[in-house]
Amino acid sequence: MIMVPRLSILAAAIALIFSAATSAEAEPRHGLSVFGELKYPADFQHFDYVNPDAPKGGRMVTLGTGGANTFDNLNPYILKGDAAQGLDFLFDALMVRAQDEPDAVYGLVAKSADVAPDGLSVTFKLRPEAKFSDGTPITADDVVFSFKTLKEKGHPAISQPLHDVVSAEAVDPETVRYTFKGTLTRDLPITVAQLPVLSKAYYSTQPFEETSLKPPLGSGPYRIKDFKPGTFITYTRRNDYWAKDLPVNRGRFNFDEVRYDYYRDRNIELEALKSGQIDFREEFSSVSWATGYDIPAVRDGRLIKTSLPDNRPSGAQGFFINTRRDKFKDPRVRLALDLVFDFEWSNKKLFYGLYKRTTSYFENSDMKATGLPSPEELNLLDPYKDKLSPEVFGEPYVPPVTDGSGNNRDNLKKARDLLIAAGWKPGADHMLHNAKGELLTIEFLDFEAAFERITVPYTDNLKRIGVDASWRLVDPSQYERRVKSFDFDVTTQRYALRLTPGIELRSYWGSEAAKLDGSFNLPGIADPAVDGLIDKVTAAKSRAELVTATHASDRVLRAGHYWVPHWYKASYGIAYWNKYSRPAVQPKYDAGVLDTWWFDPKKAEVLASGKPEAQSQEQPAKP
Repeated sequence: MIMVPRLSILAAAIALIFSAATSAEAEPRHGLSVFGELKYPADFQHFDYVNPDAPKGGRMVTLGTGGANTFDNLNPYILKGDAAQGLDFLFDALMVRAQDEPDAVYGLVAKSADVAPDGLSVTFKLRPEAKFSDGTPITADDVVFSFKTLKEKGHPAISQPLHDVVSAEAVDPETVRYTFKGTLTRDLPITVAQLPVLSKAYYSTQPFEETSLKPPLGSGPYRIKDFKPGTFITYTRRNDYWAKDLPVNRGRFNFDEVRYDYYRDRNIELEALKSGQIDFREEFSSVSWATGYDIPAVRDGRLIKTSLPDNRPSGAQGFFINTRRDKFKDPRVRLALDLVFDFEWSNKKLFYGLYKRTTSYFENSDMKATGLPSPEELNLLDPYKDKLSPEVFGEPYVPPVTDGSGNNRDNLKKARDLLIAAGWKPGADHMLHNAKGELLTIEFLDFEAAFERITVPYTDNLKRIGVDASWRLVDPSQYERRVKSFDFDVTTQRYALRLTPGIELRSYWGSEAAKLDGSFNLPGIADPAVDGLIDKVTAAKSRAELVTATHASDRVLRAGHYWVPHWYKASYGIAYWNKYSRPAVQPKYDAGVLDTWWFDPKKAEVLASGKPEAQSQEQPAKP
């Protein structure tokens, strides 16, 4: 039915910011990667997945998404408010991600980075030509100001991973040195390398920590042209962008305009696409993908419906259970919720068989735990053995599989027995009550009506075993406020994980994040074993060490039953009007749409002519 694009644009930005890297070499380098290897040499001219000669022009209208499906703020780096989509277009960073490598970044504002042999500092040399959009130079003072501001006033997802960054100092106007503490410094050079660079002069007169609808001063390839809060925002490409000819930017940012339109209903979004009000849509609903595109425009090739490979880890999507609430502290209660959900029936009846069941927090990757723990995994798990469930040391937990008939009686009985064992006893009304006589109530919080047909059959099954379960649809803004303050029983979340996870895992599942309003640790996981294993992931000095640590982490998380896993598919389902072209090579770890596609006047002319027989056929991009 639905893949959830949650954690919003901020989360996607955070996932990139915390891409992690270090280098054993104490010499300036044009890029950084986790284990030192870089695909592109110092004299590279452009990324392999772009058309360096792509024409500039045209526009693309797409959809604004995020937790609230609206916006009231143009600062994406603070907790307050709902930020507009696309604001990352406004801000450059010291280095930029290569989307065909697991975790490499290359110089943008910074032309080089020098990581100390002990990993306790990194020095960046800035490009003297780097400028903000008002023409003022980007200096080391701006970079230092950005770090201090984001650490002190930024969103917890940004500030928390900066805990072990001790300081940033301007050595001279074009040199910045960051200093770190502790032993888990592997991620920190690239963490700071991908922080947005803010203008110190601009924010000396503008309060950074407050929501604002004043377009901020940035240094990136676009500026805000026009917007209406909660309705649309339009960005226009800057012809005077200082970095447009750098190798990291050649062939990118090709549209003259990018506009995000906001709708509160996915069905309305689809109709907007069909009517030509929007140009591009990524489809997250299996029912819409299977049945909603059977129209003449798709059949004759004017509206392209296609899938692009998604080689990223599928991550973790599911119903996440708020363990801060007493009724969910017993893992038997949480396991019971998993037993009741009948994925096979949902996939058959609702999803058109398009999805696979998610079982791991590191789904669709080699970081997913399988089989019995290896000796190396046991070495990591043994220090916590007395506090871990025996389940951790066997085969990793996998959700139950049904025959898809809808007859889930065995699992329902097991779930009810678990709840009774956890202290929830049947009353005269056949419903489950605790020792105080309180009814076991569970509210599933959502802001999208599309989830009703998934969640309501689930809550109906929960009612059959004595749980007073309900589905609650609220306004997107109210949803965002409640989730930020952890005011929910169960809600749907998707954690998008990287190929080289690291320090961002603290924000997702670390104990400190569980206590921070607005953090991504929605289930409130606070387990010393999880914390310690996240540290092992972050400290890994080889791919093999990292995979071992993620396997161990996955076992502990899955045994904790903090979620009812959902589903995944390793592809992007997209639809767009056939007036765009794209490179022959798709970036391996991204769809690359706004980043690498371009407006094609010839295709647009044919499309406007209304002669579908003349419409050129789209060729799929290579994986």
